[in-house]
Amino acid sequence: MKAVNLFDYLANNEYPGRGIAIGRTPCGKKMRIAYFIMGRSENSRNRVFVTEGEGIRTEAFDPSKMQDPSLIIYAPVRVLNDTTIVTNGDQTDTIYDFMAAGKSFEDALRTRTYEPDGPNWTPRISAIVKGDSYQMSILKSADGNPESTHRQFFDFTNELNGCGHIIHTYRENGNPIPSFEGEPVLWEMEKMPFDEWSDNVWKALNKDNKVSLFTRAIDIETGETKTRIYNKHEEE
Repeated sequence: MKAVNLFDYLANNEYPGRGIAIGRTPCGKKMRIAYFIMGRSENSRNRVFVTEGEGIRTEAFDPSKMQDPSLIIYAPVRVLNDTTIVTNGDQTDTIYDFMAAGKSFEDALRTRTYEPDGPNWTPRISAIVKGDSYQMSILKSADGNPESTHRQFFDFTNELNGCGHIIHTYRENGNPIPSFEGEPVLWEMEKMPFDEWSDNVWKALNKDNKVSLFTRAIDIETGETKTRIYNKHEEE
């Protein structure tokens, strides 16, 4: 698989939905994470990221406009010891609880399925980062058929310097919206400071549909982190 330019990849997709990008810096010393959310409806767009402990959660920007919080209010990022958990839904808590009990990432997600939002049946995407390795997963319906759930897991061990992967909920815009297909996409991390990299991810997301972005750099040796949060509502 040929590595893509992450910024171009995002800029060329009007609506990838929610996405997780993880990679190792060219120097090999840090891991970087990006988690973004997009929205087409007023309810989906009425959100911001706020910090919560070592992670983040979503909350309504205007509580008076909140309609159904069930699929849009959750904690996308939580940290359990030296493991960072990132997901697009409340399966973050499922993974955290299972791993805290000594069970695995896969064990947790085998108890979950795609989101109950037919006809889109939005996939649940999840990832964990520990040291220089990470796992990703997508839970989705069988080509839009809700009678069957496909659970796919991907394990990236001792990831190469300057390499990363991205997975997102939707292949592209549509009605219904088609789910992501295939393996997480390989992307090459250019040599640039974390703040510049984060700014470029935010700029690459479609200006009409983007809602919020979380980025984090994690020092592989020390565990020290640096975090950025972007909210479209706070820029307007």
